[in-house]
Amino acid sequence: NIMPLPKIATPSYELELPSTGKTIQYRPFLVKEEKLLVIALESEDTKQITNAIKAVIRACILTKGVKVESLPTFDIEYLFLNIRGKSVGEDIDVNLICPDDNETEVSVSVNLDDIKVQKPEGHSNQIKLDNNLMMELKYPSLNEFIKNNFDPNDTSKNPMDQSFDLIGSCISKIYNQEEVWAAADCSKKEITDFLDSMNSSQFKEVEKFFETMPKLTHTIKVFNPKTKVESDVVLEGLASFFG
Repeated sequence: NIMPLPKIATPSYELELPSTGKTIQYRPFLVKEEKLLVIALESEDTKQITNAIKAVIRACILTKGVKVESLPTFDIEYLFLNIRGKSVGEDIDVNLICPDDNETEVSVSVNLDDIKVQKPEGHSNQIKLDNNLMMELKYPSLNEFIKNNFDPNDTSKNPMDQSFDLIGSCISKIYNQEEVWAAADCSKKEITDFLDSMNSSQFKEVEKFFETMPKLTHTIKVFNPKTKVESDVVLEGLASFFG
C-alpha cells in the first residue's frame, strides 16, 4: 500500500484592506494559480486577465465572507500585489522608459512593501448637492471598473454615457434630513434622469470623487545611463507593476 504524498503546508499572512481598514488573511498563490495568470497575461485579453486575477484572489483569501467582485479596484490591486509579493518575491523588476529622453529603457527593482494605496486630501464620498440634498457614493467594484474601462467591443456607447453608467452604479443613496432614497430601489432610468438634472458644478463634485479616489501608486527614481539625468517616475495601477 503506497503512502499518499504529504501535503505541503502553506503559510498565511494578513493585511489591512485600504478601503475599510479591515484585516484579512491570505495565502500566497500556488503554481496552479500562477499558470492561470501567466496564460491570461499572455492572452492580453482584459476579460481573461480580470477573471484570472479574480479567481486567484478568491482562492487566496482565507477570511470568510469577503466578496471579491464588490471590493473597490484599489483594494483588489493592493491585495493582488501583496499576494504576488508573498508568492514570487518582494522585489519586482519593472522596465521603464526614461522620461528625460523618452527612449532609453532601464530596468528598476521595486520593493512591493513600499507600494501603498495613497488617499488624496479632501476626498469624500458625501456630495453636497444643495442646502438640503446629499448624495453618498461608493467605490466602483472590479466588475464595474472592467465593464466601463475595458470593453473594447462595446462601441455603441459614447464616453459620456459610459461614465454616466459608471457613476450611476456607484451611487449608494440620495438623502436629506427627512428622507433616504436607496439607489438599489431606483430604476436605471431614474438614476440617469437624476444625474442629467444636475448643474455642472454639482456634477464636477461627483467627478472629483472619482478623480481623487484612493489609488495604488509609487514614485521611483530612474537614472538614465546615457544622459546621466535622474527623474521621478510614478507607477500607477496594477498594469504598471507588470512591466
